[in-house]
Amino acid sequence: MAPPLRARTPFEGKGIGRRSLLAGAAAFGAFGAAGCTIAPPQGKVEGGDLLKRLQDKGVVRLGIASEPPYGFVNKEGEATGEAPAIAKYIFEKLGVPETQAVPVEFSALIPGLKAQQFDTVAAGMYINPVRCEQVLFADPDYIMLDSFIVPKGNPKGIKTYKEIAEQGLKLATGEAYAEIDYALGNGVKESDLLILPDQVAGVSAVSSGRVAAFAGTNITVTRAVKGSDRVEATDAFQPYVDGEPMYGAGGFAFRLSEKNLRDAFNEELLKVKADDYAGLLKLMSPFGFTKDEMTDLTAKELCS
Repeated sequence: MAPPLRARTPFEGKGIGRRSLLAGAAAFGAFGAAGCTIAPPQGKVEGGDLLKRLQDKGVVRLGIASEPPYGFVNKEGEATGEAPAIAKYIFEKLGVPETQAVPVEFSALIPGLKAQQFDTVAAGMYINPVRCEQVLFADPDYIMLDSFIVPKGNPKGIKTYKEIAEQGLKLATGEAYAEIDYALGNGVKESDLLILPDQVAGVSAVSSGRVAAFAGTNITVTRAVKGSDRVEATDAFQPYVDGEPMYGAGGFAFRLSEKNLRDAFNEELLKVKADDYAGLLKLMSPFGFTKDEMTDLTAKELCS
């Protein structure tokens, strides 16, 4: 067994993914059926000249999944969220002044990146070994605990996935969320698991009594229940599967052919993490992120 990975308190575990490992594998399969690209063979990393081409064009295309607070398009039609904010700052430092969002379904992010529909994935994508075989990740810019949307007062006293399984309750979560694996790994039956498009649908499902709870990342759940008089968020908690902590740390993804761009991005990210994450928090705090979500984990650690 590998030793625990380093991270800021209270995180002392190994990250897997905000979205399911199974979904990552499915996305890879979808890419294979989609057609050819000039990406290197699977697992082969190359240097690449994309950074120079982006500097010449002055614009970088960001793949986002329309999921607040990670990356989404606001009412004004502008790309926003923690990942686009970080991307805009870092790419300006790299000599690329303009960012352009390309919204797609989450499962289409890695295939779209490989097919060169955009230049980087800016969607807070969890870093895990399955995805690391397909793309290059920068170091994570956050780490996250889970939470449940439950009816006001939490009448079933739900605090963990295990408690949901033991009570035989119905649980909802988002499409391709890592929480699917967490629930099944704790004994929740597939027949008791409802997969919904997003946390907004989760609020509706809990409010109507279709399910006892909706599982998601703490920051997503907390935003979803804000202002509601029918549902609330449980306290953030650490998911476990088979006694092992399941942590999610998200970051930017790049094509395997563009190691030079990933390395340059990572260098600027390290700078903005300096001084106890002051620069990174300035970029991320408008979207609800706090010092509790900062991490010194590396992509290398999460990929191993």
